[in-house]
Amino acid sequence: MKREHVEQRSEAASRSDARRQQIIEAARDLYEQQGLSHTSIMDVTARIGVTRTLFYHYFPDKDALTSAVLDAYIDDFVEALEHWNEGRREGDIDHALRTIVRLLRIGLFEKDSFRVALASRENAALYLEFVNRVADHAARYIMDTTVRDYAALHAIRIEHLYETFYVLILGVIGYLRQHPDADDAVIADVIAQTLHMDGYEKREV
Repeated sequence: MKREHVEQRSEAASRSDARRQQIIEAARDLYEQQGLSHTSIMDVTARIGVTRTLFYHYFPDKDALTSAVLDAYIDDFVEALEHWNEGRREGDIDHALRTIVRLLRIGLFEKDSFRVALASRENAALYLEFVNRVADHAARYIMDTTVRDYAALHAIRIEHLYETFYVLILGVIGYLRQHPDADDAVIADVIAQTLHMDGYEKREV
């Protein structure tokens, strides 16, 4: 009997998680199509055919939903980082740097309505929260994977690894936002110099 109750609770939790994810995906689609400020809770509930009461069962307000949407974007970015890490060529620092700069451009600066809205003055605080969370997740992932692999072949010549990567990621994002036409080779050089990387040859721009 106890096992049946456990299974029932597990199924109910799975359905609840699925419904919550459905709400997040609907909000994300609407944010990308018509922007953050032009999407209401009613728009989201109408998109998937649920009541406002059910919506408030999962999210206390639109801000909480938007935070969950940001988490979804961050999850996508970390997944892209995983693909980048798997595709690195052992010892080829130049390739790793060029492809990580390209990933930052694509992952953070695609011009859908939501990203445009995030970059507006109206949503400055939300944008800052977003990039801080990206920097945190990306720094932790890189430390657990890429840095470990690099350390097997080279000496690590920086201290305060997490803090260095966090500040570096924030700096690159901010610079690319203000200078979207910056040459990828310049950004790669800045990253290599900041991290004191061995095996990287500066290229002429």
